Amino acid sequence: MTNGVTRHIFFVDDEASIRETVRKTLNGPDIDVSCFASANDCLKHLRSKKCDLLITDVRMPGMDGLELIGHARRIVPWIAVLVVSGYGDIPMAVRALKAGAADFLEKPLTKQGLLSAIESALAQNTPDPVAGKELTKAERRVLHFILEGKSNKETAEILHRSEKTIEVHRNHIMRKLGVDNIVALIKRAAAMGLMDLPSE
Repeated sequence: MTNGVTRHIFFVDDEASIRETVRKTLNGPDIDVSCFASANDCLKHLRSKKCDLLITDVRMPGMDGLELIGHARRIVPWIAVLVVSGYGDIPMAVRALKAGAADFLEKPLTKQGLLSAIESALAQNTPDPVAGKELTKAERRVLHFILEGKSNKETAEILHRSEKTIEVHRNHIMRKLGVDNIVALIKRAAAMGLMDLPSE
């Protein structure tokens, strides 16, 4: 599937039997799959382990799949996402697609359907390696004001920083998100679900 390149997939579902089935289906020479029973467990590992694709159930105890997508995108902005949905979760799955998920899969999962969706999602997910680096807290705050249309000078005044510092943050943000102009930055931020970043 990946021409000898190992892809790292995180799968999140609170049902142990589904996790085990997916683990057996996906694990192979070119795929390393890590399964998690909760969103929080997934996020802990996402901060320290490489992940090319996140597959998550929608309805789970505690943090649901939609919340997980938002948190995951703050850690790895370019991460590809697939949503797993039960029949009754279709409206929520649609919301997940609007939040940036590449596709959603209805339960029960089929091997061919799962592999096909994964291949498609990974094919679309080809960011610049630098773009995958996590945005710092300061960079997220600066991005918030960029998306509000604030100039470097205005942002510097709001954050009590020098204009040069804001310019450096802005350049880092654009490099990490793999864009070279403000229009492309806005489009990328929208695609990644970063348009509603808080200012704090």
